Amino acid sequence: MAVALSSFMEPVVPTAEAIEAAGASLRDLARFRATNGLRQACLSLDLENGQHASVPIPAAVLELLQGILVQMAQGNAVTLVPVHSELTTQQAADLLNVSRPFLIERLEQGDIPFRKVGTHRRIRLADLMAYKQTIDQQRSAALDELAAQAQELGMGY
Repeated sequence: MAVALSSFMEPVVPTAEAIEAAGASLRDLARFRATNGLRQACLSLDLENGQHASVPIPAAVLELLQGILVQMAQGNAVTLVPVHSELTTQQAADLLNVSRPFLIERLEQGDIPFRKVGTHRRIRLADLMAYKQTIDQQRSAALDELAAQAQELGMGY
């Protein structure tokens, strides 16, 4: 299976075969890491001409690979985006799973930093992820508060 990272933000959607293979690879990788505490690994490649090659990869890439395998094994599409990237408003809205007009409201209210390139807004991925982490924490706190109130009122939650 050949996978090309042609353009950033284009998701790689796993096929049923890839989901199964990712699950098997994930189990093997997790087992090896748990028993050997890998600092660095060599990726074994089976080439089309029947030859074999190995490529050393650092531990940080191994962590990333394991995260990719987790998502693919669950059938999720995966995208690789450099942290310093700037996103369009549509890309940012898609990442947050909100509408573009809702995102623009957040930008204009100053909730998320952005810059303008001509008439177009650009959002740093790091700023967007910081905003996401903040709202995720706020949502979690609100849910905890609601659950506590439901417990106090004996609502069976």
